[in-house]
Amino acid sequence: MDKPVIMTVDDDPGVSRSVARDLRRRYGQSYRIIRAETAAQGIESVRELRLRGDDVAAILADYRMPQMNGVEFLEQAMDLYPYARRVLLTAYADTDAAIQAINVVDLDHYLLKPWDPPEEKFYPVLDAQLDAWQRTDRRETDELRVVGARWSARSYKIRDFLARNQVPYRWVLADSPEGSELLAAAGEACTIGPAKLPLVITAGGAKLTAPGTAELAEAVGLSTAPATDFYDLIVIGGGPGGLGAAVYGASEGLRTVMVEQHASGGQAGQSSRIENYLGFPDGVSGSQLADRARRQALKFGAELLTARKVTSLEVKGQAKVVGFADGGSIAGHTVILATGVSYRRLNAPGLDDFIGSGCYYGAAMTEASECRDREVYIVGAANSAGQSAVHLSGYASRVHLVVRGDGLERTMSHYLIEQISQLPNIEVHTGTEVVGGEGDGHLERITLKGPDGERTVDAEWLFVFIGAEPFTDWLGDTVERDGRGFILTGPDLTSGESRPRNWPLRRDPYHLETNVPGVFAAGDVRADSIKRVASAVGEGAMAVALVHRYLEQA
Repeated sequence: MDKPVIMTVDDDPGVSRSVARDLRRRYGQSYRIIRAETAAQGIESVRELRLRGDDVAAILADYRMPQMNGVEFLEQAMDLYPYARRVLLTAYADTDAAIQAINVVDLDHYLLKPWDPPEEKFYPVLDAQLDAWQRTDRRETDELRVVGARWSARSYKIRDFLARNQVPYRWVLADSPEGSELLAAAGEACTIGPAKLPLVITAGGAKLTAPGTAELAEAVGLSTAPATDFYDLIVIGGGPGGLGAAVYGASEGLRTVMVEQHASGGQAGQSSRIENYLGFPDGVSGSQLADRARRQALKFGAELLTARKVTSLEVKGQAKVVGFADGGSIAGHTVILATGVSYRRLNAPGLDDFIGSGCYYGAAMTEASECRDREVYIVGAANSAGQSAVHLSGYASRVHLVVRGDGLERTMSHYLIEQISQLPNIEVHTGTEVVGGEGDGHLERITLKGPDGERTVDAEWLFVFIGAEPFTDWLGDTVERDGRGFILTGPDLTSGESRPRNWPLRRDPYHLETNVPGVFAAGDVRADSIKRVASAVGEGAMAVALVHRYLEQA
């Protein structure tokens, strides 16, 4: 098989030769290095490579090129090689243009010229990009196929589960010629109906009819069964806080298991791009961040269980017993509750009928490509809503951001407000709420209530990012919570001389410890926590340090 290609395009012959020389010195044994000295020559080379069936791993393009700048070049090249890593070569004066390109062409990185010595400033960047490319599934036809109906909430749930768990699949409409053939081959041609869709056909040829998440997880190779029945640390929830706890717990020698009902990453894992997380100057998607953290936890020996719903927590002596919805259970010395929060439902008549069929709570990344050249509506004014608006603006003809308040400044980061203001197809509607939805089989119209009264608009796509609910009722009376359901920890449990309910120890609870010794909380589910990815990861790490302190004194 031919070597994959690294392409560099720069109109300065000296710089072009220098870049190619540095690339060959480091990557020449594993990659074929191709250089072009004009954008037109580069596009022609990319087309020839595509026709020959060659694979392109990375494309490095200079920003300042005549006729076609580097951003425009990358935008055309990615139509031919969507999986190639895109790197912009730029001078310091063009840094703003490079940052804007992150949103225009989903730029993976930009490099400031010059980068001497390359061992410090060039090769580490390319190493990371090539590693990411090698881990990307680039098969033209994925082996796992999902056959379903376009506006089926059940089909959406399956696709969302697969996408968030980094499982590649191919989506096939049931009423398409290919869909009909697959249904006939599966023996469902005459009997298939809405209740039996979607049909999932695995790589091994197994056919699953409208599978539940646990059945699907097992079929695609996700871990669902614990390896043992007792652990040092049980982490409940796989968002940033839970992943942080799993990484630090396992890396410090604790026998650690993380239990997640849906997919690693939580709400943050659905984000199209997080640009204010430390160490990622070019931004990182929530799914990429979650995947890296998941692999990191596995590397250290943590056990990750998916599609297992936790329904109870009991204290039996020194052991904490975690019960599952299917009747099974595991026990451990300590527990970290990192279940995060979920978006609140819109209190608008009719919308509940269209959840998963036009109305989506969260980013719903699987739906982005379906929104091409359509108008979409987004409800919310926090970072998650802003990130989704910026991302969907690259697909939709117009994005309507519906904001109940009088502006974005109090709830959204400044960098996102700036990006939104510079995108001409995003329109912000302040002082406005969604008060109704209607349609036939899927969402078709919504009713907006604004400063000028109510109006009904055509809308097939509505994404909701409002508020946060912790959904901690399953804890019963075991763990103390505030009036909204958020878990109380540390100083919040004590008032003056009073002690936490049923607290058996002489010491006060540690900072992240609940009213149950050895049970901690981290991230968004904790009362008065800072709702940011970085703080959730930090609390996950801090909780592990307190777990060690608890185990030493137990």
